[in-house]
Amino acid sequence: MSLNSQHPIPQLGFGVFQIEPADTVKAVLNAFEVGYRHIDTAQMYGNEHEVGQAIRQSGLPRDEIFVTTKLNNSNHQPDAVRSSFAQSLELLGLDRVDLFLIHWPLPTRYGGDYVATWQTMAELATAGQASSVGVSNFQPDHLRRIVEETGVVPAVNQIEVHPYFTNEAAREAGAKLGVATEAWSPIAQGGVLDDPTITEIAKKHGKSTAQVTLRWHIERGDIIFPKSVTPERIQANFDIFDFRLSPDEVTAISALDKGEDGRTGPNPDVFDYIPE
Repeated sequence: MSLNSQHPIPQLGFGVFQIEPADTVKAVLNAFEVGYRHIDTAQMYGNEHEVGQAIRQSGLPRDEIFVTTKLNNSNHQPDAVRSSFAQSLELLGLDRVDLFLIHWPLPTRYGGDYVATWQTMAELATAGQASSVGVSNFQPDHLRRIVEETGVVPAVNQIEVHPYFTNEAAREAGAKLGVATEAWSPIAQGGVLDDPTITEIAKKHGKSTAQVTLRWHIERGDIIFPKSVTPERIQANFDIFDFRLSPDEVTAISALDKGEDGRTGPNPDVFDYIPE
């Protein structure tokens, strides 16, 4: 699929959240061997260097790999955006990334000025150091504000989305602006895998509940990047393109939404964590 920046992005990627640096190279190389070409990391994950090492060891051409990283919550000031991004490039061993995101809006920090942060991110894209820039965990009001005040539309908004928390308001706000939705925690940290509705659909297709849930995301047009360090699961998460869900099955899974009660991560309106 293509982003509003006119750059293509693989709809299925491989995430490295909570993968220890010591395990990251092997996991990413396994993902490349399976066929993944989209890797999602972040400054706060602490494994950018290892992701870069895996890219080099893979022998794959750089233009065949889509690399995302994200701004640490401690780096929102414009000068910190620039310096930390330069450090990310150094750690990754790359001269550009395909996508750079503001990790969290932090509306109660930095005087509530995530607009200046966004403007600086946009400058990196203009300079060609990031092919595309976007945001993560932005609520509809956050999205509208940065677009209204800068005129620059993010390529993506990476938000929590899964069957128990479909996050429709944020998805719809993005769609109206032409912002692609990336879904983190696509299986609710495993929380949806025993759901009776998903289990019944999985049996019908001869697939696992994880595969059906990931396919649900694909059918809805969201970009996903499940993570695992287990080779068998890395392979299974990739094997979701040999079947389709019916519209009724997609609707049945979407109907499992629990609203805010289904959220597993922090609420972006109040989350204010800054690493030491």
